[in-house]
Amino acid sequence: MSNVPYESLGRPDSPTQQFNRIPQQQDISQYAPVQSPPSPLPRDDPFDTHNFPPGAGPPMSAIPPRFMGMAAAHEGLRSSYASSNNTYGNQQDYRMSEYDSVHGLNMHNAGSTPTLATQRTSGNDDPLLHQEAYHDDPHQNGIPMSPVPGQAGFREYMPEKRNIYESPKSRTKRRGIVIGSIILIAILVVAAVLAPVYWFVIRPNSSKSSSNTGGSSTGGGGGHTDDKGSGGDGGNTTEDPKTHTVISGGDGSKIKLENGTEFTYNNKFGGFWYFDPSDPFKSAAKAQSYTPGLNETWDYNTNRIFGVNLGGWLNTEPFISPALYEQFYPNAVDEYTLSQQLAANGGIGQLEDHYKTFITEEDFALIAGAGLNWIRLPIAFWALEIWDGEPFLEHVSWKYVLKAIEWARKYGLRINLDLHAVPGSQNGWNHSGRLRDTPNFLRGVMGLANADRTLDYIRSIAQFISQPQYKDVVCMFGILNEPFTPNIGDLPMDSFNMKAHDLIREITGFGEGNGPIISIHDGFTGIDPWAGKYAGSDRLALDIHPYFAFGQQTADPMAQQAVRACDTWAGGTNRSMGAFGITAAGEFSNAINDCGTYVNGVGIGTRYEATFPGYSGARQGDCSRWTDWTKYTDQDKADIKEFALASMDALTNWFFWTWKIGDTLAAGRVESPFWLVLLTFKMSVGSANTLTRSYKLGLEQGWMPTDPRESYGKCASLGVAATSAPAVPASATGGPGAGTISPNIRASLTQWPVAALTGIPNADVLPIYTPTGPMITLPGPTFTDPANPQKTFDAGNGWFNPADTVGAHVPITGCTYPDAYDAGTEKIPVPSARCTGPGARRRAARSPEPTRN
Repeated sequence: MSNVPYESLGRPDSPTQQFNRIPQQQDISQYAPVQSPPSPLPRDDPFDTHNFPPGAGPPMSAIPPRFMGMAAAHEGLRSSYASSNNTYGNQQDYRMSEYDSVHGLNMHNAGSTPTLATQRTSGNDDPLLHQEAYHDDPHQNGIPMSPVPGQAGFREYMPEKRNIYESPKSRTKRRGIVIGSIILIAILVVAAVLAPVYWFVIRPNSSKSSSNTGGSSTGGGGGHTDDKGSGGDGGNTTEDPKTHTVISGGDGSKIKLENGTEFTYNNKFGGFWYFDPSDPFKSAAKAQSYTPGLNETWDYNTNRIFGVNLGGWLNTEPFISPALYEQFYPNAVDEYTLSQQLAANGGIGQLEDHYKTFITEEDFALIAGAGLNWIRLPIAFWALEIWDGEPFLEHVSWKYVLKAIEWARKYGLRINLDLHAVPGSQNGWNHSGRLRDTPNFLRGVMGLANADRTLDYIRSIAQFISQPQYKDVVCMFGILNEPFTPNIGDLPMDSFNMKAHDLIREITGFGEGNGPIISIHDGFTGIDPWAGKYAGSDRLALDIHPYFAFGQQTADPMAQQAVRACDTWAGGTNRSMGAFGITAAGEFSNAINDCGTYVNGVGIGTRYEATFPGYSGARQGDCSRWTDWTKYTDQDKADIKEFALASMDALTNWFFWTWKIGDTLAAGRVESPFWLVLLTFKMSVGSANTLTRSYKLGLEQGWMPTDPRESYGKCASLGVAATSAPAVPASATGGPGAGTISPNIRASLTQWPVAALTGIPNADVLPIYTPTGPMITLPGPTFTDPANPQKTFDAGNGWFNPADTVGAHVPITGCTYPDAYDAGTEKIPVPSARCTGPGARRRAARSPEPTRN
């Protein structure tokens, strides 16, 4: 993969803008956690946790969901669980699952206000339109003309009869009234259009203040004219009246990128972009007409999340960027080993070439133009820092997190920032940073130490995104992706989630508008056990990852899968909205099997072809039937699209996994088409090298909907019974009751840190770090005032709440620690006593943020 000319973000010059630390002063209070019910897992899986002692789980070699494989040389056996927690012994059993569900499809009564469920199932182009009881279209079959009020005997034909027999003078007078009314209405319409333009766009932009809210634009065309790119012609444009800089544009506008190339902004949904170099933190863009602008409130009861993941960009995965890994086959199986291979073959800095080219600003414009309104952005802890011995590329990906925030703001997209990889690995899978037999987060000898280090990173991220410059864009924070609770244990995970909730809310305060929604993953325990858990918490959302790909494989045709999605997922998500709160599928895909290069991991086979280690199911077919998208028939594409629409309708709020997948070196094409919206190709550029460009084949070829609202009513059209989606609890959106967790709930559970881990009844003997180090503060971007090159705009100091002065966790002087990723009790004996000593900083001074050309 070759480079694209690219201008990096400027490195802040102020020491407070660097990756530096705030001295510690005091400890924070500790909180009791909440215990969850046992984890329900598929009954027909040989590793059903119901067959294990309390606190134990299936062997970690039973790798669960999505493309999480193992090293090629690994000899252990791995089973897998679908993230939907459904496996089926035969092709027809899915309707009989304990997770059977029905979709919220109740139609509202005549004249009543439609619920969210009816809005999304009515089939209307606009989900917010009512199906009114009043009709007077005589051409609409089966609907009589409405009665006309008035005196007895008045009939619908009377106006026509009067027009025929009335006098010419009356007709002339009536004609004058009609014409005058039309002119008056036209004047009022023009005034209604121009007034908002002046008061909310032109007038506010005459000020160079750095406020974070602003009015919306009604124009098309344009770009920005600072050193990060310039506006272009095309469409209607909105300009700053003082600087004549194009600051906003709609469908058909031209945008010039940082590298000098230009593209046309295509958005058929009434969306517009906005970027004012004189006010770079103003959030005035709107992704679509049906999506609230960034300066408007998102209503989780009426607005729907149509999201997509930017997987594999800042946290690489073998199946998403196979060419990165193939060149080192079989030695690179995760980002840990990839980093080692890159360092030995040209330098770890090569990874930035991937950051620069895999996702660009144009992708954000395309996402808005595809009708999507949210992005889930996976990042890893090495965006903040690494410790000695960790091979990852430190800091560099944070520059691209800042770019993602800038681009999302420009195109009206909200971000769910997801911490995808943490020290020790939360699940042992390749996307957690390092492939291991067991997680070492909250498990094993280093379980507590890794968890406290993770809380430090959660804290630093929360401090940054809660600043006023970013809170309107980064509206949700996924604190930990896919922790494997069956091996970690319910109590440690519940305690960790509560600790993270309390830590974040101590920073942000309570109630709507104070910091992000906190998203926690279900840990593969299913939806229903979460009902009422953490009742009274402030703005907690439940993240589910429903996949069919990693469960029992089936040869059933794609045409039968759409009903399966509705039956399996709709009821649970509807129930959870009322019983827990905001519930969203942080990941789902079109995959009905595990076919695809590296989907299960580097060098791992597939269940579909019965080549996956330890899989006992029958072979269902040849994966080439599904991996070679160039051979898809029109019917194949239609069936895949039907499944996508049914999944979207059933899940209500969702983030598709994933936006883009790279070519394989071997085949020269994408070989995991079930998993992406866009496909990437390598195309010749002159005779020197190649340039990776994205083409909208997933959309253009017809297996993804060009308008996500096509999903409304899909489950109803497939004959799935109806259940309504209740309103989310007020506390879930920061309303009354937020931050009022019952003392009884807290008192019934253990304090943090937990007193025991799975297989370790006395966690007090485990090694820990001490909170005596300086905290990491994250830098913001640098924007220069175009009217005054000596002036830069306030990007925040990275620390929203200065009252938070507790230190970061660092190793204790004189204590030795086992490998953070290899400290399972099967390898490292549990110590008899904890090593204690004075706290010390890990290193005398922080290294500065790397400077890259």
